[in-house]
Amino acid sequence: MPNDPLKPSVALLSKLGSIAIHVDEMMSITGHAYDVEALKALLKDHEVTQWIEQMDKMAFLPKKR
Repeated sequence: MPNDPLKPSVALLSKLGSIAIHVDEMMSITGHAYDVEALKALLKDHEVTQWIEQMDKMAFLPKKR
């Protein structure tokens, strides 16, 4: 049975926080290609993709264009 997406693990919270920080850095004037690569890896992470899928099923996330 999958974990409750509304009660993420500390590991998942760390990954989601890392995504937010890398996006912020990427959008800054000092953004770096490293941030894009880190984001790609984080967005492919199994725990992150599962969480996104579960949150999408509950209509808590915007739909991708």
